[in-house]
Amino acid sequence: MSDLLTAALAHAARGWHVFPLRPDDKRPAFPDHPADDCTGRDPRCRAGHLGWEARATTDPDRIRRAWAARPYGIGLACGPSALVVVDLDTPKNGGAGGRDGLAVLAELAAAHAATVDPTYTVTTGRGGTHLYYRHPDDGPALRNTAGTLGPMVDTRAHGGYVVAPGSTVAGRPYTVDLDTDPAPLPGWLAALLAPAPLPPQRPVVVDLPADRSGAYVRAAIDREAERVTGAPAGERNRCLYIAAVALGQLAAGGALTADDAQSVLEQAAGRAGLGRVETARTIRSGLAAGSRRPRKVAA
Repeated sequence: MSDLLTAALAHAARGWHVFPLRPDDKRPAFPDHPADDCTGRDPRCRAGHLGWEARATTDPDRIRRAWAARPYGIGLACGPSALVVVDLDTPKNGGAGGRDGLAVLAELAAAHAATVDPTYTVTTGRGGTHLYYRHPDDGPALRNTAGTLGPMVDTRAHGGYVVAPGSTVAGRPYTVDLDTDPAPLPGWLAALLAPAPLPPQRPVVVDLPADRSGAYVRAAIDREAERVTGAPAGERNRCLYIAAVALGQLAAGGALTADDAQSVLEQAAGRAGLGRVETARTIRSGLAAGSRRPRKVAA
């Protein structure tokens, strides 16, 4: 058994969802196309674009099959794994006043009368540090951040992944520095990472005919919105894409306008906790895919 396969299986045994990265690289090995270019021809994308997060798994058989093919690196999907990873970088050319990410985080903790306590810790290929924490059970889904907490400090959570230990990038290994169970994300840190509350949402009003066809389209709109808002963590973006394809088909067939379809999807995505940039890209891609297969509704 290869070292990479052994490491991938060990991570999965902890409940961490893994997926293949290109060998010695940070980029996902699959899919080999972005959502905007998804045609559905890939068998794995027939029900909608299947990105790295949806492909991540803890299934040992799937992991063995994947890593038997090539010496893939190991990506760890933070959202499905219920992890928040704090990524602490090292300064380049005297940046950040010469302070590294660990020093910045320690200063931030001190400002909140706290300390950076031990947790599962990884040293990255470039000499940075990944601190693994358990995502809070309550409260909003936390997303990725870049510099929000301070220079040299990023975070990965829902919608993000990290290179897992056992992997290499450009020949440099990712290694475990402290092998222990991830600590709960400190409350002060969770508060700083919590997304801003959504502004009051007005219900999206879609003007439909008061007949059987209108009732059918209304039910379809409600069904697709519920698909998004009820999706489990790790499946929300994929479910949004599927819903966008379905409403894109109806819009292309003239059952509703593309603007109305987009508004319904944007509001549902916001209620599900998806980020705006991620949402816009997925909706655009799904509506475009649906428009290529118009669906007429009988009067």
